[in-house]
Amino acid sequence: MKKLLIISSLLFFAFFSAQKNLSYIEIGYSSICCGPPSTDPVLNYLKEFARKNQSKSFEVLTQRGLGREGEFNLYVGIDGLGKKQKRLLMKGLSSIITAQNNKRDEGRDGFVNFDKAITVNKDDLINRKNLIIYKK
Repeated sequence: MKKLLIISSLLFFAFFSAQKNLSYIEIGYSSICCGPPSTDPVLNYLKEFARKNQSKSFEVLTQRGLGREGEFNLYVGIDGLGKKQKRLLMKGLSSIITAQNNKRDEGRDGFVNFDKAITVNKDDLINRKNLIIYKK
């Protein structure tokens, strides 16, 4: 009985201490003619940000199938960050995305869309189709 209580309390703790994001930022990848731009600059920035700030890696979800040319959205969980870290993340993502949009070939490459003032709740994501955990 004692072992059962210990095991169940460990499982209970592990289940409730797991990363559970409730708010996400949305990064949209659109296309003009030849497919959406690369996710590498954004994902590299997220990895570097987590390493520098000694935080857990970000939970990243992707929603595919938004257009005929492969348009998609990324959703990045931000609940594990404090106010200052969120502000730094938003500022850094804005600059990375602006730089990526400025380097694009205007007649060929798509845009990366990001609005730092908008966050998406987990309840909103439940009803979206084709939403999976991003793996690279």
